[in-house]
Amino acid sequence: MATRRDKPLQHPEYDKQPLTRRDFARRVLGTLGVGGAAAYLALAPERWPLSLRDGSGLRSVPTERPMRLGDYRVAPPSGAVEVAVGYGSSVAERLDKALEAVGGLPHYVRPGEIVLLKPNVAFDRSPNLGATTSPEIVEELVRRLLVDCRAQEVRVADNPIESPADCFAKSGVRRAAEQAGGRIYLPDANAFRTLNTPGAKLIESWPVLYRPLSNVDKVIGVAPAKDHNLCRASLGIKNWYGLLGGRRNQFHQDIHEIVSDLALMMRPTLTVLDGSRVLMKNGPTGGDPSNVKPGHAVVAGTDPVAIDAWGYRHLLERDDGLPEYLPKAEAKGCGRVAAAESVREIT
Repeated sequence: MATRRDKPLQHPEYDKQPLTRRDFARRVLGTLGVGGAAAYLALAPERWPLSLRDGSGLRSVPTERPMRLGDYRVAPPSGAVEVAVGYGSSVAERLDKALEAVGGLPHYVRPGEIVLLKPNVAFDRSPNLGATTSPEIVEELVRRLLVDCRAQEVRVADNPIESPADCFAKSGVRRAAEQAGGRIYLPDANAFRTLNTPGAKLIESWPVLYRPLSNVDKVIGVAPAKDHNLCRASLGIKNWYGLLGGRRNQFHQDIHEIVSDLALMMRPTLTVLDGSRVLMKNGPTGGDPSNVKPGHAVVAGTDPVAIDAWGYRHLLERDDGLPEYLPKAEAKGCGRVAAAESVREIT
């Protein structure tokens, strides 16, 4: 006959233990503490620490934390110059000579890096009018970055003054970039974030086209050389104006200060100044092919102040004193005007 197994002892979690006076007091104090803290958070004056009161309703409005750009600069290798000019019958030849003299593109961009290429695509103009960066140099740079440097991605972006889609199409920049393997970033309302630029006078806190800058390793500006009716020249530094958002036209009242601020805002890996078509007057918009002069030159380098100084004197062919923004940019530590005297020219 089978023996009956004893029922196992049960120890359910809900079995209560005797409550001591000490435990009772601890629970009461804990309840009072929680209640007191909740009352403080709800009733304390708005300016007191941790107060939840929001009489104005402004404390509940989300606040954006300003971003800062990195320093994308790379020093030239030993034996290379800071700025060089390449002359030749084709854009590829000019670009080759200028880039080789400053150390070669693979020195500045490593395999697997993400690169932002910033052309000037501000206006709905055809390339022959000289108001935008030539599509030929954009295509050359994108292809070299992907093939020679083995970049992971090459982004091409600008915030045009006129319709972005129309500007990228009419200038030929979109087609040139995409057929070389680049990726176009067009601006939209969600593509901007507030940027903090310490030391800037006009744009210390200002919205910029952030999306194409997200997670980039290197930044290269590629700008046309052209006249400008306000700051006398639109060259490499002025090109960064195309990253600004907001009501940027208000800066026209202090144009030299804003351009020098741009040199402080962006510390690019390289600046490439496209002298293939130089808009000699009626800039920056152009519109008359007779105002455009073939330049047969490309300038490349790591000193944007020296590049603009050289371009002003030699591409725009002016000897009336440098634009005011250049000494301002130099005073902000963004480059040296005197370095324009030692630019290497390769014919």
